[in-house]
Amino acid sequence: MKVYYDKDANLDIVKGKKIAVIGYGSQGHAHANNLKESGMDVIVAEYPKGGDNWTKAEKAGHAVMMTADAVKAASVIMILLPDEMQADIYNEQIAPHINPGSYVGFAHGFNIHYNQIVPAEDINVFMVAPKGPGHTVRNEYVNGGGVPCLIAIEKDPSGDTKDIALAYASGVGGGRSGIIETSFREETETDLFGEQAVLCGGATALVQTGFEVLVEAGYAPEMAYFECLHELKLIVDLLYEGGIANMRYSISNTAEFGDFTRGPRIINEDTKDEMRQILSEIQTGEFAREWILETKANKPVLNALRRLGAEHPIEEVGDRLRGMMSWIGKGKLVDKTKN
Repeated sequence: MKVYYDKDANLDIVKGKKIAVIGYGSQGHAHANNLKESGMDVIVAEYPKGGDNWTKAEKAGHAVMMTADAVKAASVIMILLPDEMQADIYNEQIAPHINPGSYVGFAHGFNIHYNQIVPAEDINVFMVAPKGPGHTVRNEYVNGGGVPCLIAIEKDPSGDTKDIALAYASGVGGGRSGIIETSFREETETDLFGEQAVLCGGATALVQTGFEVLVEAGYAPEMAYFECLHELKLIVDLLYEGGIANMRYSISNTAEFGDFTRGPRIINEDTKDEMRQILSEIQTGEFAREWILETKANKPVLNALRRLGAEHPIEEVGDRLRGMMSWIGKGKLVDKTKN
């Protein structure tokens, strides 16, 4: 696996081009601000005119335009909209106005891999995918670091798309920690699997179920919250710092013994079989089809699940307990008034 760093990227190849960042959300605000502070010529596309994100981008010092105008003005276009919005906006507001030979970038391969967006043959297509949420991408850059990035090249009629991708990745901070080359397929399928089986779906289901088991057994909800959610950060920080062995070195012998002997009873062969099924649904496009149909129907299932999730007792207990711990909100990554 080849890893690139700032020394391998020529930022001058991008500094001579105007970059349009389409969408000023979590990833969009990070890319736009990091690129600007790396000396690149950035414009932001947002909708509606004068909306919250439009105003946030202007306050950050960006020129803000409607998408079609930004596309006409730029030669590098980075699409940082939610997956479900990208295809319609590309077909209606980007494709009719894009200049031949332009470079179109993505931070996730979903729409290219599943053929929801099919750029013309004279358009260069690349991916720069920071391996972290946008607020972390921004925070690490401001603090002098950077989140590692993946790059991939799907179409390269101009012959220099990899150089553009490396320069862009370096501009958002990826070259400070490492830029790894992959493919749209590999990034898309592994990213979806990680989100569904481990990082989001697996983790939240495990936390909620553990909370429910303790409360149903008669233990105080506050105790269940601390043991199943609050302290998870302590463990994840140790994992992040040095891997599983590092975490096991730090915890008590009692906890380590319970880890080795009880963990496989929770995550067992049946769980692994279900993970394999989830991966198969991603690889065959079944999940993509389900999600695309869900968005076309105005997300009835997602909206219901959001409501049910917000009503779970762990949310009320957590909100109350976090109110007692003022330090949690200090220096927070997400500030909805700014990003």
